Amino acid sequence: MTLVAGVDSSTQSCKVVVRDAETGALVRTGSASHPDGTEVHPDYWWSAFQQAAEAAGGLDDVAAISVGGQQHGMVCLDEAGEVVRPALLWNDTRSAQAAADLNAELGPQAWAEAVGSVMVASFTATKLRWLAEHEPDSAARTAAVALPHDWLTWKLSGAAGIDTLITDRSDASGTGYWSPATSGYRTDLLERAFGRADLVLPRVLEPAEAVLHTPIGAPLGAGCGDNAGAALGLGARPGDVVLSIGTSGVACAVADAPTADASGTVAGFADATGRYLPLVATLNAARVLAATATLLDVSLDRLSELALEAPSGAGGLVLVPYLEGERTPNRPDAKGALHGLTLATATPAHIARAAVEGLLCGLADGIDALVAQGVAVERVLLVGGGARSEAVRRIAPIVLGRPVVVPEPGEYVADGAARQAAWVLTGATEAPTWKAGGIETFEATADTAVRQRYAEVRDLTEGA
Repeated sequence: MTLVAGVDSSTQSCKVVVRDAETGALVRTGSASHPDGTEVHPDYWWSAFQQAAEAAGGLDDVAAISVGGQQHGMVCLDEAGEVVRPALLWNDTRSAQAAADLNAELGPQAWAEAVGSVMVASFTATKLRWLAEHEPDSAARTAAVALPHDWLTWKLSGAAGIDTLITDRSDASGTGYWSPATSGYRTDLLERAFGRADLVLPRVLEPAEAVLHTPIGAPLGAGCGDNAGAALGLGARPGDVVLSIGTSGVACAVADAPTADASGTVAGFADATGRYLPLVATLNAARVLAATATLLDVSLDRLSELALEAPSGAGGLVLVPYLEGERTPNRPDAKGALHGLTLATATPAHIARAAVEGLLCGLADGIDALVAQGVAVERVLLVGGGARSEAVRRIAPIVLGRPVVVPEPGEYVADGAARQAAWVLTGATEAPTWKAGGIETFEATADTAVRQRYAEVRDLTEGA
């Protein structure tokens, strides 16, 4: 049996999976935690990887390794390859003003056309602008900039020199200075962000290409950003939307053409297969369910049961779920609202149903934004903590109007990285086909009245 390893170096932890390269069968796993915070010294990622690999039984017997990881972060290295300062993670918002300034200087349309996305604080380019403005000494020492998964792959190779850094299309597309449409770096935009363009940037590899090896000779894949890794791990294909219901909501679609949304709603990323991965994020997802369960003083399981007891449309009761403001649509000061409360709908079941439908309608708005960019959407792959809700699974096709496929829970990013590692071994034009297990498909007749009613009241919220 030939084994491959996939790594997910996420914000919270490092996960390692070891799988059969031919069948994808899981052999063993391991994990270790990362420290909290929005800036972390990369040495912690290396330590967590070593712990996770040991917990997975070691990696000396694997034939190839690939690393997936959190997107966008900024890892600055000096000429000797030493870390200049702790890495700023994707969720570090201190560069929000830098993002606004870059958008004002060039214009949202120009950014979208250049790199597929309008700048937000998560993008590496904005963090480099912040560094140049607020820590000029660190900026002056910086000779190379890498992303989290780039740095970990480089460490796995022995870190011979900054000129050996590698990355992949998916993660490069989240920097703000690499174009998915042309598959090339935009050093003019790097210079605009940082004030100079003489930084060493990781070489962008093709999906199945390998130029680095571990010290014992195992090839290292190009790696991938977390969303691209999850799509690859799930076997998503053109026409699929991966809908992740976690703390936030993410809808990303495998597409055959790049997107350029000047509104900033859709981020035009690349995927890990040579295609594209336009992505929409919402702020309100699984915590809408948790908040409603708290309101009704019930468990999440009971909330699900209640929602399924109420009729479709909840008798006209609508929850607009902007409990933390919202990103899609861009309404940071919006508040949640409950509309249509009557004597008939003032029941726990109706409120529970309205919460599930409101959550799904908010995510459906994100899918609509993808469709508006010309993305084909035929089915939905539903993942994340919210997918554990029976009500969410059964109501989703009614609201979304498409078949909903729910894979068994797993480490999708690490699985995608493992699949890429197996791909490196074959050198084929397409990733190896691994049979997915535990898939359940939910289909139902769409109730268009649910979204119509939601649209009637969506803009009647405070801060809208």
